[in-house]
Formats: sequence, C-alpha cells, structure tokens
Amino acid sequence: MKKALKITTQALVGIGAIVSLAFSKTFVMALSVKDGAEAARADGMPAELIGPTGVFTQITNTVLYIVGIISVIMLIYGGLRYVMSGGDSKKVTDAKNTILYAIIGLIVSILAFAIVNFVINAITGDANSAAHVEGVVEQSQDANNESQ
Repeated sequence: MKKALKITTQALVGIGAIVSLAFSKTFVMALSVKDGAEAARADGMPAELIGPTGVFTQITNTVLYIVGIISVIMLIYGGLRYVMSGGDSKKVTDAKNTILYAIIGLIVSILAFAIVNFVINAITGDANSAAHVEGVVEQSQDANNESQ
C-alpha cells in the first residue's frame, strides 16, 4: 500500500512538473529581459541597478571612498609614528611599514575605483564616456598630425 502511494505521488509530481514547464516556457518567451526585470522590481526600488546612477555603482564607489579615506588616515598615522619614533630602529621600521602599506592601500583603492567605473561604463554602454574618449583620441591625433 505504501509503495503504491509513493509511486502515485511521484507520478503526480512528475506530471505536474511537466505541465508547469510546458506552460512556463510559453509565458517566459512572451516577456523580454527588460519586462522580466521590471516585473521583479518592487515599489520604491531604483530603476537602475547598474549604470552611472545605479545602486551597484553607488555602493562600490562608497566602499572604495571609505577604503581611500582609511588609507590616507593610516598614511598620516604612519608619518606621525615616524616623527615620534625618536630614532628607535624598531619604531622607525614599524612606521615605514605603516606608510608603505597605506600607500599600497591607496593605490589599490584608486585602481579599483577606475576598474569598477570602466567596467560599469563598458557594460552599460555609456555614450557620454565613449564620446569623451573618442574626443580625447581625436584631439591627440590632431595634435600629432599638426606637430608632424
């Protein structure tokens, strides 16, 4: 009896899955990606997740600004440690390491900021940034042509 109930339940679940897949395919094909994204967006959510004013851009830029600020603070702290080391070689080495790691952190945060914004502009196809780059290239080529 239990085996028959188990087989019947599995058969009904399988038939239900097949039917739902058959109908869902026609519904999914009727929607575009943009329609699907709009349907998933709740009230009050921003319209853009990726782009110059998108949520992803704002979050990553904020995190990178915080990392940059912390790097500058650590650079100042390392400089103060260096000044107050009083010639003690251990303290001087620690201060130099603090300054070195702060500079590395600052460079990494600046490069990360540039990479994230470049990738976001490449993904979204931001016409303003592309036009700006093309204008700079054209100006550079014009300057090279004039100098020759």
